[in-house]
Amino acid sequence: MQAAGLGVLILPELRYRLTGQDADPYFCWWLGVLFLLAGIIGRVWQQGLSPWKEWLRVIAVAVIIIALAVILATPSRAAPLAGIPATEAETLQIAVPFIAKEEGKRNKAYLDAVNVPTICYGSTRGVRLGMVLSDQECLALLWKEVAEHRNGLHRYFTPATIIVRLPPTRDAAYTSTAFNVGVGGIGKSTATRRLNAGDIAGGCQALTWFDKAGHRVLRGLFERRKREKALCMLSAS
Repeated sequence: MQAAGLGVLILPELRYRLTGQDADPYFCWWLGVLFLLAGIIGRVWQQGLSPWKEWLRVIAVAVIIIALAVILATPSRAAPLAGIPATEAETLQIAVPFIAKEEGKRNKAYLDAVNVPTICYGSTRGVRLGMVLSDQECLALLWKEVAEHRNGLHRYFTPATIIVRLPPTRDAAYTSTAFNVGVGGIGKSTATRRLNAGDIAGGCQALTWFDKAGHRVLRGLFERRKREKALCMLSAS
């Protein structure tokens, strides 16, 4: 009986690895437990243990085995990951106009608040003073860079966050902050850690902490973070 119980628990796993065909795990689990219990009780019966203390020990072992079986065989009651992740297109439709309005557009390169050469909607990569880009070039650059920031930031989110906690509006809010602060800065921040832990409101609030430049609070950043928080809290759940 004990050998049969172990076989019932092990053979389905071997079958799955060899053929890819799965068995009903709950049926196999309970059948294996019953075989093991039958083996224990049968062995005690054959030995002819009559003192009631010995039978109490057998019953105690059986109760423990059954309790463990119930705990391990009971399906998790945690809510399944049900949802449809926001697509890149859905997020960019919100994030690009939002960021464009927040950043403002200057077709000629200039120095930002911390003396970094900047052009168009806040782009700094490969920018040098004297550069000039058209409106179409600026918009195309913005779409490309916002998508890059979003994709980079998603590496810091858990699958649960991406599926159930990141509608396009919240995705756009985090992407906007990352566009302004940097992917690594937001990805490793309290805002992301809180969101990954399921604290949506706390994560959105933590975005407002990024309101400084050069170690001082800037009014423009302070107001922008408030708007990003409001966008982040839309569809809060």
